[in-house]
Amino acid sequence: MFLTFASHSSLLFLISLPLCISIEMTHSFAPSTSWLNSVERNDITFKGLDIERDVDRGLNTCSIAKIKRYLHYFGYLPLQNPSSDGRFNSEFELATVSYQSKLGLSITGKLDIKTMNQILEPRCGVSDFAPGKHVTRRYVHFPGKPRWTRHKPIVLTYAFSPDHFIDYLTSNDVRHVFQRAFARWAAVIPVSFREANDYGFADIKIGFYSGDHGDGQPFDGVLGILAHSFSPESGRLHLDAAERWAVDFGSEQSKVAVDLESVAVHEIGHLLGLAHSSVKDAVMYPSLKPREKRADLNIDDIEGVQALYGSNHKLRFGALLRSETSVSLGVTLLRTSWIGFTSSLPLLFMQLCINCFLLFVL
Repeated sequence: MFLTFASHSSLLFLISLPLCISIEMTHSFAPSTSWLNSVERNDITFKGLDIERDVDRGLNTCSIAKIKRYLHYFGYLPLQNPSSDGRFNSEFELATVSYQSKLGLSITGKLDIKTMNQILEPRCGVSDFAPGKHVTRRYVHFPGKPRWTRHKPIVLTYAFSPDHFIDYLTSNDVRHVFQRAFARWAAVIPVSFREANDYGFADIKIGFYSGDHGDGQPFDGVLGILAHSFSPESGRLHLDAAERWAVDFGSEQSKVAVDLESVAVHEIGHLLGLAHSSVKDAVMYPSLKPREKRADLNIDDIEGVQALYGSNHKLRFGALLRSETSVSLGVTLLRTSWIGFTSSLPLLFMQLCINCFLLFVL
């Protein structure tokens, strides 16, 4: 999902504000402090601030200090004591420009309405920047490009914590969501995922947790940090139990409901070795609005994960046809420019083959 980094951990992300630990020789992308808690992010003063009219360079406000802590939390502002500085100075302006550039906003250097709306969105807790990250085009890998190293064919097992679940979703609904989420990644790389019965020995451990749950990255309540996960080969995927998780927006009426599949796909991307992308349509983009669904892999996501594992030469038609969103692999293959078109041809050809197959069988 990018500041002070603790060895061996990383985070995940989604849309209201931010989103890990890994093992041997991996790096942490999670802030080591809890400055930016849900009260600060969601209080009336912060949300109701008329930023565009009232905030300019030189203005000293409590709200500016809070925004500085936010930018520090996600890697844009190297502050020693962010809680004590409320000045809109040149360093803060540069951090704002960097944030706007990374999140695909208009670069103004000001806390305009669009920038503040983005800051107030729920998101993954993984930091957006870290020393040593590998950036190719727009997709980003963690430092050292960690990946799962197993004998081929690679099969990763996953299991759900028997002690950390939520009571308003059935276990079958949650399992089906994660089956689809894993299938999206398995369709494009030579890695398959299998649910295991033994949680203790599973490669990937999934659970819903509240507040401080022992990994140094406490959750913060509704529409804050939605989830976090860790770089390979830790395998821990944690979701905030305080969120209102939805598997079907047709039956879930809550205005603050968060799509479980979208977050699951995003967090699995972290588990595979992908950091946050600046492509807004990519599943690895760090924020997700309430009642928004973004579970289809973008070509940026595909190229990033295939750079780590290679491409899947076996089209998984059975898995695709079983998915609710099976058309085109659940993958968004369109680019907004011609940059990198040549390297995208195999993916476009694969999409064409799948579409022809679907037309034939239907």
